[in-house]
Amino acid sequence: MASDLDARETTINYAGGSLTMTVGNAKDLFGEDSNVYGAAGEPKDVSVKGHSRTRVIGGATTNVAAYSYSYIQWPTNGRSNAAGGEPIVMSWTGSEGEWQGRVSGSLWELGTFLQANSPKSVWFHAKGGKGYGPFQKIS
Repeated sequence: MASDLDARETTINYAGGSLTMTVGNAKDLFGEDSNVYGAAGEPKDVSVKGHSRTRVIGGATTNVAAYSYSYIQWPTNGRSNAAGGEPIVMSWTGSEGEWQGRVSGSLWELGTFLQANSPKSVWFHAKGGKGYGPFQKIS
């Protein structure tokens, strides 16, 4: 059984959220050779204060010394059996109509992402909500 790979859904992570849409729409909006899938990690530094720990109620306490560590936080999105995120309707130059997608995170962060990455003018609105756009990368 053959299936259309462009009809599958994909999720594009960006700072502050993620956008879920079909692969074909992502190719049409961002271009075949786009690097939107290559999200960059953000370095994080964490400091843990010294504290005492009691493993068993009424038991002896142990002192834990302060320490710090660093890691790279990669963009993520929530997954569950229910559809996550807010449904939106999008259109862009040449899209031949409106298309549905889902956004996790705030809508203004999606606008910021589209402004930085979309080679085409794109508009979107939350279902029943106000419209946003146009957004387009200015070279």
